[in-house]
Amino acid sequence: MARYTGPTTKIARKFGDAIFGTDKYFDKRNYPPGQHGIAKKRKTQSEYAVQLKEKQKAKYTYGLLERQFRNLFEKASRKKGITGENLLKMLEGRLDNTVYRLGFAASRAQARQLVTHKHVSVNGHIVNVPSFLLKPGDKVALRERSKNLDVVREALGKRGKKFNWLVLDEKAVEGTFVDFPERDQIPENINEQLIVELYSK
Repeated sequence: MARYTGPTTKIARKFGDAIFGTDKYFDKRNYPPGQHGIAKKRKTQSEYAVQLKEKQKAKYTYGLLERQFRNLFEKASRKKGITGENLLKMLEGRLDNTVYRLGFAASRAQARQLVTHKHVSVNGHIVNVPSFLLKPGDKVALRERSKNLDVVREALGKRGKKFNWLVLDEKAVEGTFVDFPERDQIPENINEQLIVELYSK
């Protein structure tokens, strides 16, 4: 399964946002990467460059490659409602993202690994596809032998913000995907309208 495995801090610095979560190296060097830093960067960007940057930011944030992201956008555009909001809702409804939001993993990359290694079940059935799109009411849980993994316990111990569209039973290490979130509930700093404009060209 293809995925980005390169340096994360460099990408976060490129977008000026800690999109992969807490990063002490980003905090120390929160300026663009490159030999000359900010000094030699263009002060103005074209409309296309701004739109492309926003799309790339969303891709890296949720851990998708170009074809996956494009396919998801096309599905979002066929649904009723606002395309940009539909896209973000579907990204939030992915299994790997939900495992991360529930606090079973410290990052989306770690959540993806839990899913691919068959530690996660949906409605009692093992699912090892990170892109699996959940439906309202689906129950996401860890397998019995996976509940005491050190990475899981450590992640649950550090779990911070709770999300309205998810209900967690920490004792059972199980969560319910209540419904797709509204746009104002999604904390990611992404301007989805720029992505829609880019793909509309």
